[in-house]
Amino acid sequence: MAVSYWRVRILVTNDDGVHAPGLGSLARALARWVQAAGPGEDRSVVVVAPLANFSGASAAVGTVYERESLAYERVHLEGTEPIEVYGLDASPALSAIVGCRGGFGPPPDLVLSGINHGVNVGRSVLHSGTVGAVLTSAQLGVSGLAVSLRATEDAPQWDTAATVAVALLDVLAGAPVPTVLNLNVPSVPLTALRGVRRGHIGGAGLIQGASQAPANSTTGTVSGGPLDGGGERGEIALKLGAAVPRLGEVLDGDPDDDASLVAHGFASLTPILGVREDRAEAADQVMAEALRHLGTQLAS
Repeated sequence: MAVSYWRVRILVTNDDGVHAPGLGSLARALARWVQAAGPGEDRSVVVVAPLANFSGASAAVGTVYERESLAYERVHLEGTEPIEVYGLDASPALSAIVGCRGGFGPPPDLVLSGINHGVNVGRSVLHSGTVGAVLTSAQLGVSGLAVSLRATEDAPQWDTAATVAVALLDVLAGAPVPTVLNLNVPSVPLTALRGVRRGHIGGAGLIQGASQAPANSTTGTVSGGPLDGGGERGEIALKLGAAVPRLGEVLDGDPDDDASLVAHGFASLTPILGVREDRAEAADQVMAEALRHLGTQLAS
């Protein structure tokens, strides 16, 4: 009987930081996957994750053009042997680039990002550092899976998300390159998971509204440093909502939206694409008109 040979190397990263419990759970599940390899199977995993929290960083790499090197440290995560784990002074996207470019051994065949604490559905798909890492990997020709778990008041059910993620590896490894999947899982025991469905990216978002609130204060600080005292100042009050609302708040929406599926106890799986040229007919028409208009304006 012929023995099938399957070789796959996986790079794991996240945006919550290398010491985040979600990453640890995913790494331990992958360690068991490595140890369960059969005859003729070559499985390996390396973790390259940020040393700090980069939640909401999307695919940012920062001012990498001003740096000639990136600091890293070897990290021990309990129960992840035989996986090598590294913390890197870099964002999730930059961690993925470094790993895909051979910074920590052979380039990977797949990139797994997560498990994020909090789902990445609706508008958050664009802003998520978890998703940004796999979209960046796809630009380098590597398929990837972003994994996120719904945040609840109860203890996070990391193992449920990790189990679903590992179960997807065979399909992802055999999919056209580069395929990117976004997996969002409710925080329930595996036995309580109602299933996995294809989710559409909905309109859910954390920021539900914003309003201007001028203030009389002339001192204060902002994220970039102290206020300099010039110009009108004030505050913008943010109205925040849940990424996955309560059941009664999503019943009027599309039941196949990613947030709705998670709210109803299903894991949502969505294929996504990163930045690419728009070659639709409507875009061609806009371009033709733009070039014609610019040619006329610049020649006058």
